[in-house]
Amino acid sequence: MKHFHYIFTGTGLAALMTVYKMVHSGKFKDKSILLLDEDPKKTNDRTWCFWEKENSIWEAVVSKKWDSALFANEDFCRNLVLQPYQYKMIQGLDFYNLVFEQLSKENNITFLNEKVTNINELENHVYVATENNSFTCDQVFNSVYNKIAVTNQTKFPLLQQHFIGWKIKTEEAVFNVQQATFMDFSVAQKGNTRFMYVLPTSKTEALLEYTLFSPKLLTTAEYEDAIKEYIEKLGITNYEIIEKEQGSIPMTCYPFWKKNSKRVINIGTAGGWTKASTGYTFKNSDKTSSRLVEFIQQQTDFRKFHRKNKFWFYDLLLLDILDRKNELGASIFSSMFKKGNPSLIFKFLDEETSLIEDIQVILKCPKLLFIKALFRSGRYL
Repeated sequence: MKHFHYIFTGTGLAALMTVYKMVHSGKFKDKSILLLDEDPKKTNDRTWCFWEKENSIWEAVVSKKWDSALFANEDFCRNLVLQPYQYKMIQGLDFYNLVFEQLSKENNITFLNEKVTNINELENHVYVATENNSFTCDQVFNSVYNKIAVTNQTKFPLLQQHFIGWKIKTEEAVFNVQQATFMDFSVAQKGNTRFMYVLPTSKTEALLEYTLFSPKLLTTAEYEDAIKEYIEKLGITNYEIIEKEQGSIPMTCYPFWKKNSKRVINIGTAGGWTKASTGYTFKNSDKTSSRLVEFIQQQTDFRKFHRKNKFWFYDLLLLDILDRKNELGASIFSSMFKKGNPSLIFKFLDEETSLIEDIQVILKCPKLLFIKALFRSGRYL
């Protein structure tokens, strides 16, 4: 049975970010690393967006960036000047190719296209099994999401950010290529938090996603009918669908870190790396993976990795409100963006604000809703 220093069970965003940074650090050349995943990562299966002030190590695969974004609901539209931020987009396949091209050059890294079936932590090592093989290692980075553990608990609210997106090409120039539509709540809410998200890559091409923050998924037809209606609303009559994508991201403050053990750490969605109040994953994973790479150079006990901060509590209050009254999402986000400073809001969502700045953002929100949620918060602590 072959032994490795590190095994990554699942090669999603968080795992690939982490191992890529391990390589670039130059500190792990003497460590054997195994990556296991049944998905070979050969398709353009998702799109990640994020905002940042300066270029990161991922700049080479940024396919589009915008200096302006649109926020809208049924009553108003606001053009958001994002400076000093830019809103950026990365295609999944470009990211996978970048990482795997680098990993293929490393003699100490192995990738096997196999499904993980068992992880068993023993006293001095961890046993990992796939459908075809078994291995041992010193430590495991697990990104296989345990859906049952989260859905079966009732203490912490659980919503989903779920969506279907169409990348379309139109006959006429209809899109403003300089501006992304960040959230458009003018679509019918139907008792939920629902919005459209538009990422134009040229005057004739854009990705349109119909997105919900709600407990339950819809039928495919419901998402696609809403996209068709929105396309008609934009005055587009002739177009072709180039690609489709869909996803469902858990939004919860469930304490995933409590499942970490000395030798096994849960990462990515499985570790609660997704920003609970928005479903944004890329930036949070980027930050957390960097901290993890630093951590494993100094520590061997994964139970010491997690840090709870004030933003976990802020997210909890919003999720508590949306869990009880899901239809209020549009009014809450609209109150933030109608008159709020866009760069301050993005800084807040990036969890980089001071307490005074937190208060400036929070005071834009409906106060009574959050005061009531604050009084209920004791049940989660």
